[in-house]
Amino acid sequence: MPQPHFPQRQSGFTLIEIAIVLVIIGLLLGGILKGQELITSARVKNIIAQIDGTKAAFFGFQDRYRALPGDFSAAATQIAGAAQNGNGDGVISTSESIAVWDHLSHAGFINGTYVYNATESAATTPNNPYGARIQLINDDTYADTGTATSRLNLKTGPQIPAAILAEIDRKIDDGNALRGSMRFSVYAAGGTAPTAANCYNTTTGEWSGGSGETNCGAAILF
Repeated sequence: MPQPHFPQRQSGFTLIEIAIVLVIIGLLLGGILKGQELITSARVKNIIAQIDGTKAAFFGFQDRYRALPGDFSAAATQIAGAAQNGNGDGVISTSESIAVWDHLSHAGFINGTYVYNATESAATTPNNPYGARIQLINDDTYADTGTATSRLNLKTGPQIPAAILAEIDRKIDDGNALRGSMRFSVYAAGGTAPTAANCYNTTTGEWSGGSGETNCGAAILF
């Protein structure tokens, strides 16, 4: 008696199943990339907001007290809670750069309360969105096509990816790490100093946005 014949079951995926999987993978990758783009955009906006807020605080303080924060020689008597006077010479020196935040916070120009100490810490100085300290100071620690001269500048602090700084520079300046009001800076904030050659092209000044370098910093010149 002949045995009944059953069609053999094929193994593997059909074209429709493979197409569905590919669509799902594409959606997942698109979501990840969009999420990364949103995170990057948020970080760029946060740093720009910190730069703008600090500059506004500086000029507001200068207008009210006719002095520079950190350098104000009568801060302890004219600003409630301020603990440290400057020498009033019109320059924010290295030691006075810590007192900047004491003066600005107690005068109500920035959020938070920062108390002067000879050693920088989270209690004395604000951090950038990447956890590194920022700095407002007169110095020449910034990149230049020639020899940098001492100027008042705001350091963004290190540990910022080159791609983020490239985007910020394009938005607020000329996109060049050697020129304009935004420059590369090796300011270490007590950590590892950024390496110039890793963060931008030292010949052209173009930020190395595609390098993947994560420890870079900048100075915003006033």
